[in-house]
Amino acid sequence: MVQLTLPKGSQPKKGKTYPKPEGAKNTRTFRIYRYSPEEDSNPSWDTYKVDMDDCGPMVLDALIWIKNNVDASLAFRRSCREGVCGSCSMNIGGRNTIACTTGIDEYKGTITISPLPHQPVVKDLIPDLTQFYAQHAAIKPYLKTDTPAPEKEWQQSPEDREKLDGLYECIMCASCSTACPSYWWNGDKYMGPAALLQSYRWLADSRDEATGERLDDLNDPFKLYRCHTIMNCTQVCPKGLNPAKAIGEIKKMMAEREG
Repeated sequence: MVQLTLPKGSQPKKGKTYPKPEGAKNTRTFRIYRYSPEEDSNPSWDTYKVDMDDCGPMVLDALIWIKNNVDASLAFRRSCREGVCGSCSMNIGGRNTIACTTGIDEYKGTITISPLPHQPVVKDLIPDLTQFYAQHAAIKPYLKTDTPAPEKEWQQSPEDREKLDGLYECIMCASCSTACPSYWWNGDKYMGPAALLQSYRWLADSRDEATGERLDDLNDPFKLYRCHTIMNCTQVCPKGLNPAKAIGEIKKMMAEREG
């Protein structure tokens, strides 16, 4: 049987447990992954108690409360707080999602928070997404045409525009790709659900004139076909999108082109 173990020095150990806020009567407990490259030690799980009478309802609110009131060294990304930017993606309660739209009341008991899985960790809850963004750039996420540009704009019928619904809304949070086992094992070769969803967004765009070129770029044993329809990507998407369906549509286009 295959035995999967973390490399030496990466196994999280029990960390600090911070006391209950003075005078707090309504608290929730958060168990948070901590790692600093500046410290020559294993990662740790630190435990915090948050005063819910002094904190907003979202998990991101709790993280900000901890940073402001308990431990200023806690590192995480955040920006819009409206589910638009994708910056605060992390693993909450064992599931990839974004912290700003995830309610604390969705969880019972202690809430465990860690960085997105199977990515190098920069610090604490901040993953290194360099490869993820490079794969997004590789699918050329912009309109490509040979026809001379019109005087005003590229027109599109309402029916063709509707085909882009469920594709353009992706916020590039990486929740889907980092939940995909195929991406865990072949992330350097397999493009991943997020990049492929974006690829299909342009393949489905009636204004784009580079369909053949885009399919040629994906015609590889790993880039596209490492998807085994496990569906983790669709289950975790915080925007309710369906990357697995988009990948299936690309495979269909490939088959139709081969005749």
